[in-house]
Amino acid sequence: MNILFVCVHNSGRSQMAEAFTKELAGNTVHVASAGTVSRNEINPMVVAAMAEKGIDISAARPKLIQQEMVDTADLVVTMGCAIDESCPAVFIPSEDWGLDDPAGQPLEVVRLVRDQVEVKVRALLQQMGK
Repeated sequence: MNILFVCVHNSGRSQMAEAFTKELAGNTVHVASAGTVSRNEINPMVVAAMAEKGIDISAARPKLIQQEMVDTADLVVTMGCAIDESCPAVFIPSEDWGLDDPAGQPLEVVRLVRDQVEVKVRALLQQMGK
């Protein structure tokens, strides 16, 4: 199974989803994340929130989505793009998780988004039998 998580900047939600999937599924699932308008770095509040869960994403870097990523994905999950008019990822056949963007939010809010991502990743992996 090849999963692609997509959000606008690939600096928060999709990075968390990729990291949780790697942590929970190991090498049984190929996972990647990307953004439609990537940033230069991961949101530092997201790095801190994930570190609290024992997951280090400090070396991760935002990636710009490429057509090949979409073409090779068995499942594309967007992170709130269906509710964000500025997200051009809505043209991609996908499942949307409707998550709030943690950009510019304090750690307390980022933790809430992180926990929502973890719950959704766990449910997805359970649904896949992983």
